Amino acid sequence: MNSSAIVKHRRIDLDGLGVFYREAGPADAPVILLPHGYPCSSYEFRNFMPPLADRWRLIAPDFPGCGYSDMPEDFDYSFDGYAAFLEDFLARLGVERYVLYLHDFGSQIGLRLAIRSPERIVGLIIQNGDIYEDQLGPKYAPLEEYWRNPTPEGRAKLAEAVSEEGFKDEFLNDVRGELTERIPPDLWQLHWSLTTPKRREIAVSVIAALKENLGWFPRYQAYLRKHQPPTLIVWGPQDGYMPEGSARAYLRDLPNAELHLLDGGHWALETNLDEIVALARDFLGRISTR
Repeated sequence: MNSSAIVKHRRIDLDGLGVFYREAGPADAPVILLPHGYPCSSYEFRNFMPPLADRWRLIAPDFPGCGYSDMPEDFDYSFDGYAAFLEDFLARLGVERYVLYLHDFGSQIGLRLAIRSPERIVGLIIQNGDIYEDQLGPKYAPLEEYWRNPTPEGRAKLAEAVSEEGFKDEFLNDVRGELTERIPPDLWQLHWSLTTPKRREIAVSVIAALKENLGWFPRYQAYLRKHQPPTLIVWGPQDGYMPEGSARAYLRDLPNAELHLLDGGHWALETNLDEIVALARDFLGRISTR
């Protein structure tokens, strides 16, 4: 194997916060930043990184309270807090410009980062990350019920989903039967094994705060309309949270974006890895990454 394709597992101290991250590719290559989704970590990019590392530097951190990063008491466990964390993390690594991969709640965090410093964004790869309220899928129904009536009982019901069985449902989602065989149980078992009571409470709070995040959707859309970053959309429409309409909605604000609907679901890097890698290589080869 080419040495650049080897994924390295690293830790840094970020002003007292221990951060775990995965990195692959030459240190001087154009950067692809990979913020992860819920209920996962940088582990979701473990297979995506090696086949692109010959020409790009891929960096995938674990957010505080996720994966192998620390869980400090005084951290702001919100979308703003995570965006500020990414900003500090990139500054520590000396990264100034990058392609941003947007997936799941990493899309909300990544777009807040982009709004902070739009000049640093070289391009976007969007994969099952929703920012259009009118296209939310049916799996949002329990959350929408809680947003309408945020009672302690409703919050307790949300907490029931932060469980091993709930994680399994998140990863399998609405993927058709035979494709589920491609999704390893390591995903939900690993992340459940790392979920302490405190991490569970953090996850519930982040989920409950998604209503506030809806207010940011128009701001994300305005950023896209104004800056028109080169964009590749690779989407698994077998997704009860973010179906096909969630992908097509991006074309309202990014009419020149390249859209590919795959035979997969929310965790398409598990079911459609080769397709996404090929599409990403072609897209990245056509944009200026410096």
